Amino acid sequence: MVDMSTNRAAALPAAAASVPGRPDRRARRRQQTIEEILAIAADLMTEEGVNGLSLAGIARRLGVQPPSLYKYFPSLTAVYDELFRRGQGEHLAVMRDAMAGAEPGLAALTAGLEASGRWLLANQALAQLMFWRPVPSFEPSPQAFAPSAEMVALQRGALADAVTAGQLGPGADSDEAVYLVSTMITGVLSQAIANEPDLPWGQGRFTPLFPKLLSLLAAAYPPAPAQ
Repeated sequence: MVDMSTNRAAALPAAAASVPGRPDRRARRRQQTIEEILAIAADLMTEEGVNGLSLAGIARRLGVQPPSLYKYFPSLTAVYDELFRRGQGEHLAVMRDAMAGAEPGLAALTAGLEASGRWLLANQALAQLMFWRPVPSFEPSPQAFAPSAEMVALQRGALADAVTAGQLGPGADSDEAVYLVSTMITGVLSQAIANEPDLPWGQGRFTPLFPKLLSLLAAAYPPAPAQ
């Protein structure tokens, strides 16, 4: 008689491995380690400054030798790149969700930028990596940078809606207007992070000024007089 229990036991690993979409144990452990590395890196950037991150520091906190990290990331630049990619993706989702819940035009633009400001103040180390270039040698890969291009397109679309609604003049549907908006929000956040890093959006001396700054868009791109 054939021992069917032995055959079933031998077949189980192969059957489990054949299930589409189910990562094996080794792949799960690898992904868990990657997540731990990135979490440690974010903590170290917060504590030591973005430019103070090192593979040695990550390895020490992870409890391994630095060469062990090369199984997961080929370089420190690769760690920065993945943090940049994930940060940009999360930031884009926050901005998109906020804009979707507001009226098209200036209301959507304001909602998106204020949501952006809240997220960036809550994630200051990532914010610096994404928008202030604290690591001069780091250049994000095209894949990591792609969400940033989508963010600009969202803002440009809101400006175009504002022109269509008569809230702004035709000149606001332009790259120049996007640059102006970027300068406004970055300036407010730079002041807040430098002087009031522990305050959330809407508190303190700087972020409450943002709605007034954004209202200046109508002065820069005045809408056509009502007929």
